[in-house]
Formats: sequence, C-alpha cells, structure tokens
Amino acid sequence: MGEKDKKGINFNKKENFSEWYSEIVQKAELADLRYNVKGFLVFQPWSVFAMEKMYKHMENALQKKGHKPYWFPTVIPEKNLLKESEHIEGFVPEVFWVTEAGKKKLNEKLALRPTSETAFYQMFGIWIRSYKDLPFKAYQRANVFRYETKATRPFLRSREFHWIETHCAHRTLKDAEAQIKEDMETTKEVLHDIFGLPFIFFERPSWDKFPGADRTFAADVLNPDGRVVQQPSTHLLSKKFSEGFGVKFIDKDEKEKLAYITCYGPAISRIFASVIITHGDDKGLIFPWKIAPLQIVIVPIKEDKKVIKKAEELKNKVQEFASVEIDLTDKTPGEKFNQWEMKGVPIRIDIGLNEVEKSELTVFRRDLNKKETIKEKDLMKYIEKVAKESGENLIKKADKIFDAKIKQTKNMEEIKKTIEEGAIAKCDFCSVEKEGIPCAEIIEKQSGAKVRGTQLVKEKPKGKCAVCNKKATEVVYIARDY
Repeated sequence: MGEKDKKGINFNKKENFSEWYSEIVQKAELADLRYNVKGFLVFQPWSVFAMEKMYKHMENALQKKGHKPYWFPTVIPEKNLLKESEHIEGFVPEVFWVTEAGKKKLNEKLALRPTSETAFYQMFGIWIRSYKDLPFKAYQRANVFRYETKATRPFLRSREFHWIETHCAHRTLKDAEAQIKEDMETTKEVLHDIFGLPFIFFERPSWDKFPGADRTFAADVLNPDGRVVQQPSTHLLSKKFSEGFGVKFIDKDEKEKLAYITCYGPAISRIFASVIITHGDDKGLIFPWKIAPLQIVIVPIKEDKKVIKKAEELKNKVQEFASVEIDLTDKTPGEKFNQWEMKGVPIRIDIGLNEVEKSELTVFRRDLNKKETIKEKDLMKYIEKVAKESGENLIKKADKIFDAKIKQTKNMEEIKKTIEEGAIAKCDFCSVEKEGIPCAEIIEKQSGAKVRGTQLVKEKPKGKCAVCNKKATEVVYIARDY
C-alpha cells in the first residue's frame, strides 16, 4: 500500500481541488450520487448530523431576532408565480412543474418551489392588516427544486437543495434596510463565528440582482480553485410583490400603504460544501467543534478487558458534554486513525494497556494534526480547551488565506493575471448601473470572471475604470463563480 493510500485521500487539495472534493464526498460518506435521478443525491448520516447542527445554530439566531417558523406547501400555483413578471421570468427556466395527479391532468400547473416568495406573500396579504402587525418576520426550513442545466456537484450545485428562507414585511423603507443589515449580522455570527467561513458581503450590480429585487446583497466565500461560492443573500424586494399580493396595512395616519418586503436565504447544504472546502486538508475533513457530526472518538489500541472498560468509563464521563463513540470495529489501529482523521473528528483518544496503567491518555487534535499525552484526570479541562481553541484556530487560518487572495488591479491584464492565479481582483470601475454592463461583459469574456459587486462600506476609487479608462465611480470585486 502506497503512502497516499495510507492517508486515505489520493489527491492534493491545492493541486487537484476538483478531484480532492469528489473523493472526500465519497470516502467520508457524505453523499451517494447513485440515486437514479440526475442532479439529486442521497445525503448520508455524516453530512446529515453536521447539517442538523448547522440548522440549529442558524434557527436559534433567527428566533432570537424575532423570526417565527412556518411550514409552507412544497407546491406553488402557477398563478402565484405570474403575479410578479420579473420574478417568474428569472425562475421559469429552472422550474419543475407538476401537471398530473394519478391519471388526471391538473387544471393549473403547480411548481415545485424554486423559492417561496410567491407562497409566503399570498398569505401575508391575508394575515397583515395593520401597522401593529409589523414587522412580520417569518422563516421556514425547506428543500427547494431548481432544474440546474450546468454541471451539478454534490452540495455545491444540485437540483434539490436544503435551506432556510426568511420573509419579512416592514412598515418603512428604513425598517426594511435595518432588516437587511440584521441579516448580514446573522451571517457573520453563524457562518464566520461558528462555522469558520470567511466571506465578503457585496451589493450585487444592477444586472445581477435577484429576480424582482430592488437591491441584492450576498456573501461570497472563496474556494482553493479561485472560484467563489455565493452563500446567504438578502434582498430588498420591489413593491411589485406587495402590490401583486395585496400586502397592505393601515398605518398610524389611517391611510392604507404597501409593506416593504425583504427575504434572506442561507442554503445549509451549500454552506456545508464551504465547510468541507474551507477547512479540509489532504487527510480529509476538519470540522469546527460545534458542528462536528462526532466530536470525540475513543480508539482502544488493544481488545483487552481493562482497555475496553476504561474506554466505556471515559465515554460515560464525557458524553454529557460532547458527542462520543468507541470504535470497536475489527480494523487495525492505523486504519482507525486514518478513518477518523479523514472524517474530521476534532478529538481522538487512543487507549492501550500502557495508558490504563499510567492513568494517562494519548489524544489527537484534528485542528492541529497533533498528538499529545495528558493525565486522565485532566480530560475534561482538555476537552473544554480544544472546544474553544479549535474553532478559533480554524477561523484564523481561514481568514488569513482569504485575505491574501484579494489583489488590487489597475487594468485588464492585471485582472486576467489575478483571476488565473485563483484570486479575487479588486479594481476601480465606471458604474454598477446599466452603463457599466459593457465593461462587465468585457471582463467576463476575457477572464471568465464576473463583477461580484461593491463592498457595503463604499470604497472611494482613486483612478479610472480598469476596463474603459473612463472616470471611475465604484470599487468592484471580480471573481469566477460556480
């Protein structure tokens, strides 16, 4: 058996990212692609355990900020989608339609929800009557369906994905803008501070807004191959939604007004992809403590009664504070070590007769890839230390890599060079409104990358547009995406 086979992963993440990602999904048993409908995958327990924890953190954050959970139907009547023309135009190419039930053709086509604006706002029009009903902050945990025509990739791009979507109605534009800011804060609190994902929140240019939105903001996370993944986005929707669905209220001045509507969409299955990609290494997965499917594994080095008894004692001691299992499979110790390192378990405890006799433990930290020897009596303190430090270590490491990948550029040649190096290009730009479209098209044609948008705190350009050489009004960021 070669050295690469011993590690369990045959591809180098930096040099062969695509192959590395495909192999880790398979070998760590995250998803099975052999389900016989193209673009749909079977989520396996190791990914489900992690994503359940991710859902919990995101839902807790939303509920603390006043969002209430709802469960809406999976199907949306076609007439709902038609009430906002720009929205339906943006989604029609991706819609799965239900046209028959049994042997009967339906009178009206039903869409498998590609997103749920037109479902929620139908009910908002019924529920909201007065300014006293506002803000109305709702969310649902759901799966959505989109007929992706591009190449699918597990978790990153598929035809069914799992997410949370929030939908909120507000009395004033100021309230709606405050909600968007809150959505961004939620993204930082959960994605960065818990999941350890660095990102930049951009306001998308006018030509890249969510269908039916007046303004779109989205968090971009960078992959090792130089492509960004759009993670949670938040939108200030056009008044056409509140008008089309009758989302109106009687205000304090006793006049009827249209509500301002915002929506926010953290896709948990896609965020999970970024967790795999951002933290994983050539041994396999590395999970932040709070979302690890399993936090501690105990590996008996020898199948001796004293060793097994000690393993069970330790499990009983720590299971109130962390998820823990004993590996009693018939694999060799080396095979067990490699497997649990590949699966990203934060702490491994190795126990043999020597450890039992000395009341010591050999422990392995996945975040540092380091073995240590500790006194058995210090185990709980050690676990508390790793739980805190490992997350901080992963965040610092990821932030450092991300920050180094943003490069200032002055012209198309520098933009192309930066993109080819797998980085994000930053440059002065003429306009993110319609007049900037020709320059954005040149960038995409020559570099294969797109204008992702502007930072929320507006940066002042210092020169001319890097493409057309006209006076710059914005500083934009450019990257390839999925």
